Amino acid sequence: MRPLVLLVIAAAACSSGGKREDGATTMSPADPPRPAQQAQTPLVHLATPKGELAVRVEVVSTPPLLQRGLMYRQHLPLDAGMLFLMGEETDHAFFMRNTLIPLDIIFISRDLTIAGIVENAEPKTETLRRVGKPSLYILEVNGGWTAAHQVVPGAKVRFDGVQVP
Repeated sequence: MRPLVLLVIAAAACSSGGKREDGATTMSPADPPRPAQQAQTPLVHLATPKGELAVRVEVVSTPPLLQRGLMYRQHLPLDAGMLFLMGEETDHAFFMRNTLIPLDIIFISRDLTIAGIVENAEPKTETLRRVGKPSLYILEVNGGWTAAHQVVPGAKVRFDGVQVP
């Protein structure tokens, strides 16, 4: 019986039932669904003296994910980071409890300007890091990244593929 099943499948695959008289193709129930268009990778673009620089980001906005952040991660790819959508513009403070890698913490105001930066925040500490200015978004990247790319307070930021509430 197995050869007959293969023959039926082969005959169905060779049929021209998917073509209309006008040459357009139609999808039959036997056709596999097309893959969904891949979701756009969220990016944060930061202005630097050498031009705009993009960071691929993981976006977090729920209380459990905001609290966990990059804790327990042993590695962060080079031009990647985590974008925190804080929901309220205030003088936010971050600590590094259970964070295993040094991070630069970029505080971004509602008008998408860098309010301040905490560079090379020491891992596994509970010291609060803040910049003394209100921010609505926080971007965490590898420690030393902002200095290496000359990212400074006052620089403009833009989001691409980030759904802001």
